[in-house]
Amino acid sequence: MSERFLAIAALVAFVVLVMGALLTGGNLGMTDSAPVRVSFQIATGSTEGVYFPVGQTMAGLISHPLGVGRCDTATVCGPAGVILSARTSEGTTDNLRSVNQGVVDSGFADGDAIAAAVAGKGAFRRPARNLRVIAALFPEEAHLVVSAKSSIQSVSDLRGKRVLMGLPNSVSLLRARTILSAYRLRVREVVSDQTGAQLLKSGKIDAYFAVAGVPLDSIRDLLANHQARLVPIDGEGRDRLVQMMPQLTPATIQRDAYPGTGPVETVSTRAYWVTRDTEPDSLIYGLTRALYHPANRAALAASHPSARDFGLHIAATSPGAPLHPGAMRFYRELEKAGTDPNL
Repeated sequence: MSERFLAIAALVAFVVLVMGALLTGGNLGMTDSAPVRVSFQIATGSTEGVYFPVGQTMAGLISHPLGVGRCDTATVCGPAGVILSARTSEGTTDNLRSVNQGVVDSGFADGDAIAAAVAGKGAFRRPARNLRVIAALFPEEAHLVVSAKSSIQSVSDLRGKRVLMGLPNSVSLLRARTILSAYRLRVREVVSDQTGAQLLKSGKIDAYFAVAGVPLDSIRDLLANHQARLVPIDGEGRDRLVQMMPQLTPATIQRDAYPGTGPVETVSTRAYWVTRDTEPDSLIYGLTRALYHPANRAALAASHPSARDFGLHIAATSPGAPLHPGAMRFYRELEKAGTDPNL
């Protein structure tokens, strides 16, 4: 066999490889014949919370199994072969720790909790340096829930009362203490692994703080049964609070967000989708692109009332940790293209 023939054969083989890569679009998980299944988990929270239904909806929309007609338009779903699944968890702190340690691929978390994790505060004795943000999802309002039998009408009235603070060294404990510090208050701190709703019903506490998308089922039940009231977080104390925690902003729980309630002044953060820095850029880029495809917006908004504010206009807002390069690439492409951020 001549050297010329060998050179021509090698050139032909190279061209075939290049054309194959172009035709497949360089999709993650591609083999010579078909995409390889890629599992990607989303750690959410309890089934009674807001995170789980949103996570389930996202998993169903973004997954790209073989033979699914809606994924024929590549950008509607994630990269070919990727299968997302929503799993329950103990919530924000558990999600951040699991993602940072590589136990789970991704998870949902509050913005102020992400900032605390990166700074090594609260439940994080060491900075969580591996966290990366994919997107801001929806607002989460702070609720000050007090017993209907109590005389508490303002944050200042908590002085000396029994207030559930959260678990030891938790983000909830750090947040509650920061709120009370902003109002210059001391309370009778209650630390428990029981929920605020359980303790309030049994008369073991006078009040508790909860940060969640509105409405939260457990709070709605307490209000509907006339067991609790919502108290505003407002005034000079709120002004000091937002200076102390940049991830918090003034907000209002709208009238009738909980049946029969008027508007309640408060503060809010956002729920974020976070992942680990080791996740491939191409995978995160494809997931982010599918997350914001216009065809998926209605279903995401319907997953929970708080998700109605979902959109590109908040996608990279105050993330608390660096954006993942794959997500950043997607946002930069949109910016260069002049895409309407209100989509």
